[in-house]
Amino acid sequence: MLLQLKDVQKAIGAEEILQNISFIIEEKEKAALVGVNGAGKTSVFRLLTGEWAADGGAITKSSSMRVGYLPQLNNSTVVETPVDGSISLYDALDAVFIPLKDMEKNIREMEKDMGSLEGKELEENLSRYDNLINKFKDEGGYEMESRLKGVLRGLGFDEGQWGQSFDTLSGGQRTRALLGRLLLEKSDLLLLDEPTNHLDIDSVAWLEDYLKNFDGAVLLISHDRYFMDKIVTKTIEIENKKSIVYNGNYTYFVTEKATNRALTEKAFKEQQKEIRHHESAIKTIRSFRTEAAIIRAKSREKLLAKIERVDAPTQDPASMRLRLKPSINSGNDVLFAEGLSMGFDGKTLFSDVCFEVRKGDRVALIGANGIGKTTLLKILVNSLAPLGGRVREGVNVRVGYYDQSHAFDGESKKKTIFQEIADTYPRLGQAEIRTTLAAFMFVGDDVFKPISALSGGELGRVQLSKIMLAGANFLVLDEPTNHLDIFSKEILEDALRDFSGTVVYISHDRYFINNTATKVMELTENGIAEYEGNYDYYVEKKSTPAIHEPVVAESSSKDEYLRKKESDAQARKIKSRIAKIEEEIAGLEEKVSECEERLDDDEISRDAKKAQAVFGEKTRLEAMITELFDKWEELQV
Repeated sequence: MLLQLKDVQKAIGAEEILQNISFIIEEKEKAALVGVNGAGKTSVFRLLTGEWAADGGAITKSSSMRVGYLPQLNNSTVVETPVDGSISLYDALDAVFIPLKDMEKNIREMEKDMGSLEGKELEENLSRYDNLINKFKDEGGYEMESRLKGVLRGLGFDEGQWGQSFDTLSGGQRTRALLGRLLLEKSDLLLLDEPTNHLDIDSVAWLEDYLKNFDGAVLLISHDRYFMDKIVTKTIEIENKKSIVYNGNYTYFVTEKATNRALTEKAFKEQQKEIRHHESAIKTIRSFRTEAAIIRAKSREKLLAKIERVDAPTQDPASMRLRLKPSINSGNDVLFAEGLSMGFDGKTLFSDVCFEVRKGDRVALIGANGIGKTTLLKILVNSLAPLGGRVREGVNVRVGYYDQSHAFDGESKKKTIFQEIADTYPRLGQAEIRTTLAAFMFVGDDVFKPISALSGGELGRVQLSKIMLAGANFLVLDEPTNHLDIFSKEILEDALRDFSGTVVYISHDRYFINNTATKVMELTENGIAEYEGNYDYYVEKKSTPAIHEPVVAESSSKDEYLRKKESDAQARKIKSRIAKIEEEIAGLEEKVSECEERLDDDEISRDAKKAQAVFGEKTRLEAMITELFDKWEELQV
């Protein structure tokens, strides 16, 4: 056992924030803390790092345990580091190895000195030298440089950035550098609070592999469900100030929690029924007003008091629903991008980008950081002009655009959240506004916060709620799950899956992409590669050797794009013709059945002329059906 919490309690002033937290972390175990925002996950980390002291219960740690801690940081956070900010990024991480480098220096000095020693003194020095060499090897002395370079590359730093002064790094880059230092240190337990923030998809995938193979234990807090599924074998939920341990990954936790909640709800309802039955019986018995009745009523009351009450299950945030309804339906062809190219200051971001979006598509746009995904979205919604190519919208397309900048004008900043929504959509009632805002984590008096006082994350959530209510039939969303907790993400996922319109979005959340996307488009410098499926399908196709890989719809050139467009159009025509023939056959078969019913009619069957006319009509219809079937079979080839 590396770490144990037993019945841990913590209060801030009069407010109890943790009531009964109990769990164990074994050596090399990978575990996650989950719960809604504000449940107390970061508070547990503060207790484990010693920043806070527990008010009750016990925290037991292995005596030799070395803890590495990555706090949750954002772009506006000033990242403090234990190194001189004027040194390079490479040197800042390399400083982790100072003890090993000192050890290596001692080894070299011993080698130099041993040339002048002999006899017993030489033997003693050789013994110390062997011990030091073994220690240097065991602590990774021979792998310092390869580990350092591997971490820098894995976290998305190209070699051109390694010599950059630490002071000149952005907040997100400093956070990644701090994570890199932590991974290079020899820790028995890593406490990671949102470690995937500021990482692109490739870097997150690298971090997954690194942590899975990490020799120590990991306890993490994350909103990245895919990341947790890949790493953790234990999920610890904090709910109502208490902890519940699930021995599995995030998906296992979700399944088990739903099962447990259903059992609890059933037990609670059955017990409430039993209690009401007892209370009704007591009331009836007491109404008789005799001494015997009073005695019996008191006896029943004692039995009722002895029942151990099942707690009412708390509301499941994931049970909330958000419904998106377009105010008008678009045509089947929603958007065409033809030969798009874009760049800034003489540097090309991407070129020859060609694709089309059709009604009902839910497209996830992915690609390396800095490749221009947000720029491409701005081109699609006509807020930015491309250097080359064009974008065409289809018929009746109404765009709803979610921008990460979350801009609000001066008038909006004077309003509360509730007023902003009510003024923008006066048709909505108070209950509908509150329900929508609750889905984006604004509950109770939160809805009366002034817009001017909101954080960047809160502004984003208000903007997202406005987009969801706009009645658009084509949603273009730039990182819609940023600043959402897990339950809000799941509400949004359900809403997008049920949405009858079209969606194109950027996201680094692979679990979200898996649950919503019908197509993944990967943006590169040379165009777009399309994968008809979710994120797992994309990974499968990318990892399959090219020799075995089926042809992917890849629009790397305009000619290829136009050929594909023509081929798709032809396929749609054939599909439409087949559907029309099938409809005609069904109509004719119905008429044949009517003829057969008429031939069974006594009046017609007794009249040879009438019977012959109906039979002739039936024969003609059957011939038409045969001809249509011939055409149907030809179109199937």
